Amino acid sequence: MRTSPFTAVYDACVLYPAPLRDFLMWLGLSGRFRARWSVQIHDEWKRNLLKNRPDLTAGQLDRTSALMDSAIPGALVTGHEVLVEGLTLPDPDDRHVLAAAIRCHASVIVTFNDRDFPVEALEPFGLEAQHPDLFVENLFDLDQAAVVAAAQRQRRQLKHPPIDVDRYLDILLRLGLPQTVKGLVAFRSLL
Repeated sequence: MRTSPFTAVYDACVLYPAPLRDFLMWLGLSGRFRARWSVQIHDEWKRNLLKNRPDLTAGQLDRTSALMDSAIPGALVTGHEVLVEGLTLPDPDDRHVLAAAIRCHASVIVTFNDRDFPVEALEPFGLEAQHPDLFVENLFDLDQAAVVAAAQRQRRQLKHPPIDVDRYLDILLRLGLPQTVKGLVAFRSLL
């Protein structure tokens, strides 16, 4: 696997929807960047998912987070907790995400909540908040083959039930990834 020093921290909100979490994991496995998260980020997406999906169990989600941690060795950021108190963000509950990004020398926080990570709070640390659609679009510009391969692998693993290409692209569109879908449409025969 190729490895890049470019590092991205996934915020809990992008790990909450399973299809986006899976796509981001396949992208993380591409080696084009280092995907990172923390126990607190895991706890946040799992807590919110359990609150909204009573059909799921904590054990199922713990298994998912453990699989994530083992799929991308070194993805779990630790030692960032000491930084939290010294950080300022509009929502103090998001400081752990910024602290994890600082600790692992990330360049990007992938989040739907860019207003929770204002430029003036991130800039001193060389960080930027990016919507997942922009993040994938930037990866697409860097390495189309890696993004197409990630989408292909994700779609092909969906077997219960199988998902055709149009349905797969519609799922990504409903997740708020219009630019990603626009890029992938040109490669639909490969998906």
